[in-house]
Amino acid sequence: MSATPPRLEIDRLIDDRRTRIIVCCGSGGVGKTTTAAAIGLRAAERGRQVCVLTVDPARRLAQSMGLTSLDNTPRRVEGVEAGGNGSLHAMMLDMKRTFDEIVEAHADPARAAQILANPFYQSLSSSFAGTQEYMAMEKLGQLRRSDEWDLIVVDTPPSRSALDFLDAPERLGRFLDGRLIRLLASPVRAGRPFTKVINAGFTMMTGALTKLLGGQLLRDAQTFITAFDTLFGGFRERADATYRLLQAPGTAFLVVAAPEPDALREAAYFVERLGEERMPLAGLILNRVHRLPASRLSAPRSLAAAETLEAGTLEPDGHQVAVAALRLHAERMTLSEREQRVAGAFTSAHPAVPVAEVAALPVDVHDLKGLRRLAKDLAGLGR
Repeated sequence: MSATPPRLEIDRLIDDRRTRIIVCCGSGGVGKTTTAAAIGLRAAERGRQVCVLTVDPARRLAQSMGLTSLDNTPRRVEGVEAGGNGSLHAMMLDMKRTFDEIVEAHADPARAAQILANPFYQSLSSSFAGTQEYMAMEKLGQLRRSDEWDLIVVDTPPSRSALDFLDAPERLGRFLDGRLIRLLASPVRAGRPFTKVINAGFTMMTGALTKLLGGQLLRDAQTFITAFDTLFGGFRERADATYRLLQAPGTAFLVVAAPEPDALREAAYFVERLGEERMPLAGLILNRVHRLPASRLSAPRSLAAAETLEAGTLEPDGHQVAVAALRLHAERMTLSEREQRVAGAFTSAHPAVPVAEVAALPVDVHDLKGLRRLAKDLAGLGR
């Protein structure tokens, strides 16, 4: 790197009892899910009561923790070598089940049953853009309010949408307060039949929507809004409370990236966006780093030595291994130096962001032993 960034002290972060939420964000394919699990494991083994919440549909988290599956209920992870009272639980967000739980908790049984059976609600709760991110915030708020865990580690969805949960309250609020919703809700709120709304000047809009969506869907939507009307405000209030929780000093955001141009461009986006939203950034985790070999023989000199050996008069068996080793060393040096240049560009642009490096592993992490090894390296003890 062109400048040495401050070191991200993971152990100091997780040992600080004031740290109650760690949010791991980053683009897809950088090892974010595994990193979140490793942080959760290390925190548990250092005495924290930890719950890891993933909203990534991948099953790697469950497999690495020795669980057959994850669902919307935190499951205890066995095999944690906790010194003291530490424990580890893990869960995977089920956004529809979380939405259903909200309806069941905040509506009387008859109205809840009406909402849950409504086709428009079923579509909204399963596939509406932003629902997953909103429900992730809702579930995070539930976990934090339960006070059962003193540390919650959140693994966000991959790609740039990983920060969509910051926009989820406003997006859902815009939808619920939007013109179409007001149009559909106005017959109920004003006590007028739906036909009078059409006669009042909405014939063209309603006709177009009927052709596009179908008359039954519009009727389902109006029925849903009629039943759901009293719950709208509660959604916004809870989402706003969770948003404030994310800004609080007890929350720490970790941006996970690989030493590749695209991944670090995304990381820069996350860092800048978190700054704009006044979210507490703890640092960058640079994952899958190919560190410089112990021998600092340059790549060109290594290749030159390999070519000299190949052109020599020794028997092939006498130098074949040496030639292969020199070429491998040259490749490793080239890769490591390229990664340093790419990471250096990020550091130059964001010199105050603390960084922790994790070495590239020869195999994928698939159990607690692998997570433990990764966590040790993350803490700066694996070199």
